[in-house]
Amino acid sequence: MFASQGLDVPRLLQCAGIAPAELERPGARLGADTVTRLWDLAVSWSGNPSLGLDRSLVDRYVNFDVVGHAMLSSPDLHSGLKNLARYLALVSDAATFVLQPDARNHWLVLGHTGNTLRVPRQRQEYGMLALLALCQWLTRRPVPAMAVEFAFPPPVSEQPYRLAFDCPMRFGQPATRLLLSAEDLATPLPSRSPAMLALHERVMDEQLSGLGATSIRHKVRDAVMQRLGQGEPRREDIAAHLALTDRTFQRRLRAENTSYQQLLDDARCELARKYLAQESLPLNTIADLLGFGDPSNVFRACKRWFGVSPGEYRKTLTAHTTDAGSLVQ
Repeated sequence: MFASQGLDVPRLLQCAGIAPAELERPGARLGADTVTRLWDLAVSWSGNPSLGLDRSLVDRYVNFDVVGHAMLSSPDLHSGLKNLARYLALVSDAATFVLQPDARNHWLVLGHTGNTLRVPRQRQEYGMLALLALCQWLTRRPVPAMAVEFAFPPPVSEQPYRLAFDCPMRFGQPATRLLLSAEDLATPLPSRSPAMLALHERVMDEQLSGLGATSIRHKVRDAVMQRLGQGEPRREDIAAHLALTDRTFQRRLRAENTSYQQLLDDARCELARKYLAQESLPLNTIADLLGFGDPSNVFRACKRWFGVSPGEYRKTLTAHTTDAGSLVQ
């Protein structure tokens, strides 16, 4: 995609710290910050701050690989998106995707994990458009967004966003997400096939097992992250969500040399990195999103996780961003 914009891809990869041979290796994974540097450089070199909002590029280059084929075999769009959430680790372990009910409709919530640098807004925009393109590819018809929200501050001009999404928009929100109607989500997929879906699921389950993504640790982290915004989730509730008794749940955690409290703390730490990178989010909002009852708990947790206060940690993120910008020069 970047090559189609006239960018010097070999130099781009070199400056982002990516070995070209690594891209040819099956199962290779790139770190979250590496992908961030790649996007930062591509946006700067192209001179196009709206690079992530080009629908024609998204339609041409987005690729969900084997997960996309499984989604094609799903009975309807809602089921297909649930499969995306279930098997996203096969596409990326630096991204998160959650279907969040809102009355009869659903938010498609896109996030990023494992990053210490700010995720470029262009990468978030591209992700949102990729989800819309995926929905239209699956249904073979337009699927309009009812609303879209972004976790970064308002841009200088909203015109490129209006052209790309053509729906109400809000910026500076806690999450990057778009709203789809219940009617669109219920759309039967023309390519639905129970037999092919079962085949794809077997293949993907084997691949997930190879990645270690089926461990109880991975499932607990995802479940906790989805619930923290509603308060600290209880261990018993997470166990019930995973269809396990509390005793079995704790035994399986011990078998992986961890505990529920450790995984809860790890999830909070990972989300704290993301939320603190969003300068528009005040500390009391971050406290709520992390399931803490008091902003002072965020202060104490940050001192334990990062060795500095929330404000000082935000300053280090700004310094990282400045350093990344110097690469562009």
